[in-house]
Amino acid sequence: MPINLKGRSFITLKDFTPEEIKYMLDLSADLKRKKRAGIKNDLLRGKNIVLIFDKTSTRTRCAFEVAAFDEGANVTFLTNSQMGKKESVEDTAKVLGRYYDGIEFRGFKQETVDTLAKHAGVPVWNGLTDLYHPTQILADFLTVMEHVNKPLNKVKFVYAGDARNNMGNSLMIGAAKMGMHFVGVAPKELFPAEALLAEMREVAKETGAVIELTDNIAEGVKDADVLYTDVWVSMGEEAHFEERIKQLKAYQVNMEMIEKTGNPDVIFLHCLPAFHDMETEIGKEIYEQYGLTEMEVTDEVFRSKHSKAFDEAENRMHTIKAVMVATMA
Repeated sequence: MPINLKGRSFITLKDFTPEEIKYMLDLSADLKRKKRAGIKNDLLRGKNIVLIFDKTSTRTRCAFEVAAFDEGANVTFLTNSQMGKKESVEDTAKVLGRYYDGIEFRGFKQETVDTLAKHAGVPVWNGLTDLYHPTQILADFLTVMEHVNKPLNKVKFVYAGDARNNMGNSLMIGAAKMGMHFVGVAPKELFPAEALLAEMREVAKETGAVIELTDNIAEGVKDADVLYTDVWVSMGEEAHFEERIKQLKAYQVNMEMIEKTGNPDVIFLHCLPAFHDMETEIGKEIYEQYGLTEMEVTDEVFRSKHSKAFDEAENRMHTIKAVMVATMA
């Protein structure tokens, strides 16, 4: 049957079938080819979208804005609204839904984007919350499709680090939906929530996916096609740096881990920003406090032939464009 996502919100990949996710990935690839060929579509001409950011951003904001402008939409960037202060999220949703054709939210609480989607009456897109980061997963999977010579359901995808953060959750969900072999390599205390794990294993029974968790690095990364990591401490958790460093130092993606995969063509992905050197304020602070010059990934891996992090970053824009076109055009 034809796929029609018009009017749908994009809150978590749990809400979409494998066929619908594949449709968005294929649309992303098509829109990417057209942009590179200089073909202008104007698929969102006359549409107005608002971007609500409670968390700072580089890629998500720029990807949404450029994607919208490419297709002829108008954009409002909103960071100083009354939402949650003098006006409830529900009331804000009802107001913005009358002004705009689509709403993006990036912030701290999943319940905020859920409430926006419930009351806005227009598509709402999750640009990141404490639980999920679904637009990032589309970019990750498009990058895998471009650089791994296998269909997604034959790919072994290994995530090393904090497996219960929004990226660990979202990658596991996406992998389960697309029939992939997903391995979360992490300390046991940072495994995903049991309820989500059980839910995804039920999905895996239908799609043929394999979902594994292990604290054994050598076993977990063996034969990986993709090695993925994320920062050890998310925005808002800065007080936990010392604890996370102790928990995750052994799970740093370095050349030793690359070699343990046994795959000379393994690719490395990272949602960015990455602490691979000391060229940031936080990187310098971590060095001064803990003596680390690199954290979740070494500079050697980040700059190596294995790293596709900047292709992945570019694909944020193409996949976000596909989400907006699919749900709003």
